[in-house]
Amino acid sequence: MATTDQTRAESRPFEADVSRLLHLMVHSVYSERDIFLRELVANAADACEKLRTLALQDHALLGNDPDLRITIAADPDAKTLTVADNGIGMNRDDLADALGTIARSGTRAFLDQLGEQGDGSRLIGQFGVGFYSAFMVADRVDVVTRKAGESAAWRWSSDGQGSYTIEPAGDDAPARGTRVVLHLNEQSQEFAGGAAVERIVREHGSAVPVPIDLVEKPGEAPRRIADGAAIWAKPKSEVSEEDYANFYQSVSGQFDAPALTMHWRAEGRHEYSVLAFVPSTPPLALFDPLRKGRMKLYVRRIFIADDIDLLPGWMRFVSGVVDSADLPLNLSRETIQESPILGAIRKGVANRVMSELEKLADKEPERYAKVWEAFGAVIKEGLYEDYERRDGLFKLARFATSAHPEGGRSLAQYVTDLRPNQTAIWYLVGDDAARLKASPHLEGFRARGVEVLLLSDPVDAFWVQTAVGYEGKPFRSVTQGAADLDAVPLAEGAAAPAAEPSAPVATVLAFMKEKLGDAVADVRPSTRLAESPACLVAAEAGPDRGLERILAAHGRLKEASKPVLEINPGHALVASLAEHFGRGERDAVEDAAFLLLDQARAADGLPPADPAGFAARLDRVLRKALG
Repeated sequence: MATTDQTRAESRPFEADVSRLLHLMVHSVYSERDIFLRELVANAADACEKLRTLALQDHALLGNDPDLRITIAADPDAKTLTVADNGIGMNRDDLADALGTIARSGTRAFLDQLGEQGDGSRLIGQFGVGFYSAFMVADRVDVVTRKAGESAAWRWSSDGQGSYTIEPAGDDAPARGTRVVLHLNEQSQEFAGGAAVERIVREHGSAVPVPIDLVEKPGEAPRRIADGAAIWAKPKSEVSEEDYANFYQSVSGQFDAPALTMHWRAEGRHEYSVLAFVPSTPPLALFDPLRKGRMKLYVRRIFIADDIDLLPGWMRFVSGVVDSADLPLNLSRETIQESPILGAIRKGVANRVMSELEKLADKEPERYAKVWEAFGAVIKEGLYEDYERRDGLFKLARFATSAHPEGGRSLAQYVTDLRPNQTAIWYLVGDDAARLKASPHLEGFRARGVEVLLLSDPVDAFWVQTAVGYEGKPFRSVTQGAADLDAVPLAEGAAAPAAEPSAPVATVLAFMKEKLGDAVADVRPSTRLAESPACLVAAEAGPDRGLERILAAHGRLKEASKPVLEINPGHALVASLAEHFGRGERDAVEDAAFLLLDQARAADGLPPADPAGFAARLDRVLRKALG
């Protein structure tokens, strides 16, 4: 038999600097070896989709085998892994073009050929490099293939070192489609086991639009491990609550039931599908400093990455998938390119999640209360960093207040219950909810029926500093500046606060300011105290007392500002000090001044500024009182 161009074997060099490029592929482009199987499954899915598209015009291409599928076969004894499909297949020229020229994508060429006459939106490959990831795990790769509608079959083989061979295939060639056989290297023997393969497929390829079967050992019957239908691509009417719950647990890694399920398809300028969940219980890594999200990105049902910030950081408790048909990919698909499309998807998904949370808060407040209890501290991060959505977040926010310490109070409810002449939304920041409820700063506000937000989450000290206000009412701290409560009428049954300090009390306050010196910025009578003798407040300018403590604890404050010591002029202890001062007992009054300062610090959760001095003064006062 004469040798012809169609029957002879030939060896060709790759059309590139192969040794260098393949080394780059194996060691630089892909960071995880598991990716090779994702790439081969994606290629097989593309081949099936190409055949499905062409068969719309020429049904004979499907022959007697219309059911497209991918079969993965492991052989631990032979140390091989085979990925086969019954898709379009390749001929000699296709092999040379697609596998012989690195970075020439057959899919890209097919799309170009398809033009505007067909739908290629479900095809995956763009760069023609994914196939070569196989050399991360294989010493040699054999590709046996037969193109649909043609009789000749071909074998492509290479060790990835600089050349490849193409020759006619033997009798074991598939009737149609492609079989990729990986001869695994010593470091990759685990991929010859069915368990490893199934794990990778379920993680990276369970949503490809072609069923996937697994043969764990030669001679065993194939077992279906992916049905070729992504749950998020199905109509909501075809998905049961149990299906949603099972998928939620698989994508989130949690075992609770979702508190909120969101499933929609965005259509218009950009088309993408979303299936997202709000958990019932906080994930363990909710407050991880890296604030990593839990949304997985798919492109045409192929898993791309789970470390792309598809949602703002404050939404990191939301888990699920986003599947786009038209996102541009970078070389390895592991890091999606920044693009206007990605930006539009991010904005659209975040806005929809916001809308669904608002809807839940409005229509099912009891269910939403549980979501807020679990994730309120994280949602409030958005008040500080997501200015664009701040107005919407104010609708979602719930607070504990001096009037409702159990929590669940909205800003809308707060504003509805404003007292006559109340012009601000008052708040108290601290790191201990119980201490906030007992703070002396609340006494004057409580006497006038003025509600105060009790903010005990670390982020609270920051967002209230940047928030302009709500419904025209500015946010004001009860521990900063003058309280300006005189215009607000007293609550029913509340005792009237002390009027302006008497002359003896005013004299004592001036003496205390002199003796306390640099320890305070001022000593003045208070309108915010009704029961306690003293408290500390911040000056009008500068940080609030709560924010200052947080900044100091993290080394972000070079020098603390001097507090203002406010004294309750109507308190019995203050009146007694005025009497002692009038009798000339100035040493006792000086000791009392420093003790009042330390008492006010203790009410703020701070230790005495001078522990030794505090102990000595307390000793003198106790001995005199008991002597």
